[in-house]
Amino acid sequence: MTKIDSKIPAGPLAQKWALYKEHQNLVNPANKRKIDIIVVGTGLAGGAAAASLGELGFNVKVFCIQDSPRRAHSIAAQGGINAAKNYPNDGDTIYRLFYDTIKGGDYRAREANVYRLAEVSNNIIDQCVAQGVPFAREYSGYLANRSFGGALVSRTFYARGQTGQQLLLGAYGALSKEIKRGSVKLYTRREMLDLVISDEGKARGIIARNLLTGEVERYGAHAVLLATGGYGNVYFLSTNAMTSNGSAAWRAYKRGAWFANPCYVQIHPTCIPVHGSYQSKLTLMSESLRNDGRIWVPKKKEDAEKVQKGELRPRDIPDEDRDYYLERRYPAFGNLVPRDVASRAAKERCDAGYGVGNTGLAVFLDFKDAINRLGKDVIKARYGNLFDMYERIVDDNPYETPMMIYPAIHYSMGGLWVDYELQSNIPGLFVGGEANFSDHGANRLGASALMQGLSDGYFVLPYTMQNYLADQITVGAIPTNTPEFDAAEKAVKERIQKLMSVNGTETVDALHKRLGLIMWDYVGMARNKEGLKKAIADIQVLRKEFWGKVRVPGSTDGINIELEKALRLADFLELGELMARDALHREESAGGHFREEFQTPEGEALRNDKDFMYVGAWEYTGDDQEPRLNKEVLQYENIEVKTRNYKTA
Repeated sequence: MTKIDSKIPAGPLAQKWALYKEHQNLVNPANKRKIDIIVVGTGLAGGAAAASLGELGFNVKVFCIQDSPRRAHSIAAQGGINAAKNYPNDGDTIYRLFYDTIKGGDYRAREANVYRLAEVSNNIIDQCVAQGVPFAREYSGYLANRSFGGALVSRTFYARGQTGQQLLLGAYGALSKEIKRGSVKLYTRREMLDLVISDEGKARGIIARNLLTGEVERYGAHAVLLATGGYGNVYFLSTNAMTSNGSAAWRAYKRGAWFANPCYVQIHPTCIPVHGSYQSKLTLMSESLRNDGRIWVPKKKEDAEKVQKGELRPRDIPDEDRDYYLERRYPAFGNLVPRDVASRAAKERCDAGYGVGNTGLAVFLDFKDAINRLGKDVIKARYGNLFDMYERIVDDNPYETPMMIYPAIHYSMGGLWVDYELQSNIPGLFVGGEANFSDHGANRLGASALMQGLSDGYFVLPYTMQNYLADQITVGAIPTNTPEFDAAEKAVKERIQKLMSVNGTETVDALHKRLGLIMWDYVGMARNKEGLKKAIADIQVLRKEFWGKVRVPGSTDGINIELEKALRLADFLELGELMARDALHREESAGGHFREEFQTPEGEALRNDKDFMYVGAWEYTGDDQEPRLNKEVLQYENIEVKTRNYKTA
């Protein structure tokens, strides 16, 4: 087992980041012009990092899978972004944000990274206000705050239900300025298909496919930053955009980067339920709705059955016959418990026969009390665009009838392993945002994804990447006509040709749906030893079927969306198996990883801190070979590790 160096600075927790910056290596302005940096991804982490690095004077090449950075999946985030400014004067502090994040992640995150995240959170808000992000404001003019799950304070800044979009537009404006200035060169409609490692073991470039022409292209740089988001689409149905995928991270894994905690995926409790077998994705309803909405199911099974059959309307069920089960089970936090807790509670009620909707796999999110208390106009001002979206999709008016929601795959807490500097174990390969194993442990608190993405992009990577690049100024431009680039491009082209030549009978989507069902059934909200073993075996069989039966129509020239999907599915079929292996080896329940064998008598997650208080960093050892597990032991010196409790304050 390899010894892991997370490069955590010495000194008191609250001073580590300041001490790091005071002693790091820097690159002077004249030398920055000699350094090339590749950034893959233009969401909040990638866009902010590319803009910041460009403004510092580095030469940045930024790659976007869409036709514009504005279409990155960060745009889909709705509810808000956390920061410890304590504007409501309700007791928030940097330490409290740090503690809530560690606790919410079920004590499976690195202390130093999480404290830094909380520390720089306030700078993010100031930065975005300066960019013109239209955060909601109180009548007095102060920025408004609302609550999110896992916290007893209001620390979430928001722009109605469009926070991700507005923050991304701020980052896009900063990025566009650097593109105009010439410090950043934008490559749209490119997908990274491989990472190039030099003979000295450093990340020196990427192989990308031009999605418009089909051409396979080479790009070199002194360092590579991956900010390509999460891998939730391994489940086929998720809240992720259709182009969201894990291929860039997976290609890096197969080049030697460790993949950490892959089994930690987040199930979001507030999604529109599945409504048909032909659905291609799921729609998220913001967690912010749980500020004023109350979640319930009928107390009587006969009422639930009547609702399922359409014989009883939810508004006709009196309050005394409604089970507000989150308020009942978790009185201190109520409807604002963390996402993993709320998701499992919804599943438990539905499995027990109290679910609603025509499938019985839904619960109600009701705004009746909030409308009576605050008025319809106030609710409309807070959530109107979300209500409109729900009505367009479901054809039901949520002002009059409770919304129906059910948990769905949402966020990836796992990802490529990184140290304190957000550098992977491959020198020169940095990873930001959701693509790294992140600061969220086994469960991400709501409104912390935007916080982490912008923290990494604006306030962490521009410092830490310089520390690495300081000794690269004499290297010179990175050539792309080397044996390493030749071999990487050859491998990419051979893989593409292999897919095209199968010429089978199964569509990519049909095979992906089968993978998604395996993952959801056995590596979803609840897992157990036998199910995980079955998942591994079933995925191995499905992978053989994929390479023997998949049909990719068209050609490699020009646009070929089926080829794009096939390349991503090939990676998902390998990643899905690693997720199941990670879940199988972790004999405990923690956050989003819930093993049925390890739960309290009340049905809550039962951690095993003695044997599993570590980051599991998996190392690729070859195709069809079992990966090697490396362990980064987690140490908590500034907080008391204890069982999560959301029943009392």
